[in-house]
Amino acid sequence: MASPVAGPAGDGAPGRRTPEGRAPAGRAAGGHVVTTDVQARLDRLPWSGWHWMIVIGLGTVWILDGLEVTIVGNIAGRLSEKGSGLAVTASQITGIAAALYVAGACSGALFFGWLTDRFGRRKLFMITLAVYLTATAMTALSFAPWWFFTFRFLTGFGIGGEYAAINSAIDELIPSKYRGRVDLIINGSYWLGAIGGSLLSVLALNTGIFAKDVGWRLTFALGVVLGLVILLVRRHVPESPRWQFIHGHGDEATDLVHEVEQRIEQEKHRQLPPPKSEMTIHQRKSIGFGTIAKTVFTTYPRRAVLGLALFVGQAFLYNAITFGFGNILTTFFGVSSGHTGYYFAVIAAGNFLGPLLLGRLFDTVGRRVMISSTYLLSGLLLFGTAWLFHRGSLDATTMTACWCVVLFFASAGASSAYLTVSEVFPMETRAMAIAFFYAVGTAAGGISGPLVFSDLTKSGVVDDTVLAFCLGASLMCAAGLVALVLAVNAEGKSLEDIATPLSSADSASSDASTAAA
Repeated sequence: MASPVAGPAGDGAPGRRTPEGRAPAGRAAGGHVVTTDVQARLDRLPWSGWHWMIVIGLGTVWILDGLEVTIVGNIAGRLSEKGSGLAVTASQITGIAAALYVAGACSGALFFGWLTDRFGRRKLFMITLAVYLTATAMTALSFAPWWFFTFRFLTGFGIGGEYAAINSAIDELIPSKYRGRVDLIINGSYWLGAIGGSLLSVLALNTGIFAKDVGWRLTFALGVVLGLVILLVRRHVPESPRWQFIHGHGDEATDLVHEVEQRIEQEKHRQLPPPKSEMTIHQRKSIGFGTIAKTVFTTYPRRAVLGLALFVGQAFLYNAITFGFGNILTTFFGVSSGHTGYYFAVIAAGNFLGPLLLGRLFDTVGRRVMISSTYLLSGLLLFGTAWLFHRGSLDATTMTACWCVVLFFASAGASSAYLTVSEVFPMETRAMAIAFFYAVGTAAGGISGPLVFSDLTKSGVVDDTVLAFCLGASLMCAAGLVALVLAVNAEGKSLEDIATPLSSADSASSDASTAAA
């Protein structure tokens, strides 16, 4: 029988079906056609302790990613020293190991992204975290380069899966009024991990405290400890009711939303207003990859171009700066490798402050204005930094200050790339869309980037480093111009209004008008 549709907290009503015996056009028969207001009930919720639990349980994984990437970059010099326990060079760490980590992240995003849309958000964000924890623990035990490289790939594999599973879950659980700022701040929390990784590397590289072959292993062990804490919190994060209803688990979705409504009414000491809309859907167990690809690239081609431009632009800008960060400071400004962590902590703070302070504007001023302006500003400011560096007008402190300003805007822009691809495509394709654009954009900038930029920035030639900066700045500006034309005004809108679910009984008539937005 059809799953029930509950109204405001405590009010249950039976679900409504279209006439039985025939599924809506374009959909396989075999599932129930039901009407639900679950999406409207989630979007009209006020901010509460339940939402904080979602943010802490899911969003904090970006801290682990920032910790991972930063630690490896900062300990590269130590790992290449005699007595570290690994026979590797600094260029292998910042080149091969970094590229393998990103390759793993791209592969994991695609693999787990498909599974997330098929089997649910909750199952996969538990599995991907387990993969990360295991691989990181094995990295700490590295005894040979092949072992280290293998588990850097697998660590990235788990992190990539996290991006797909978590971004989709967060956007489906957070009310539309807060979705932009929350998504940006969560993605920006990567830089809290980067700050921790920078300061931790300073401690770990102090041979007066830890031996050369011990300190760097402890940094990875800390990632395991933090991951276990997150795992404990994440146990309480529920499945997405939106996913449940479409995939034939309507009773569970209704019960979950009803429970959340009661909890929030008790917390706020007031009754929630009734939901304002409902949707009729044809429940289905799964969706084919061909349908996903056709939807993203045929139904929404402009949005596909937008997603690719945003991801490629931010990937190259960040690689232009971060992968050569340590080499630039040590080669051009004489900063010792043991002190580069302090400088990186400063630009990491600038990165986090960008989404934190600008995030609200993405929900008020609007997506198009904020996405295009943050991309264009960061690109133009990096051009200016390259010019000053070429003139010899910068030292280690002023260079770091310039990077800080550039990345204040770039971080908000980069975070908005994840927000964009997670909200502008239909529910059934969400995790796979995030995975695809992350994988393609990151592969273009994240695999080639470490290999290209590490060579440019370690050469010791000023013009090579300037070229790296200009390449990243050019692609960022190009993405900003694309956003100015193609960005979707999604602020304050329900996900279902931005892109009608493929399972909607009305999607056949609404897809064309939605895709033109």
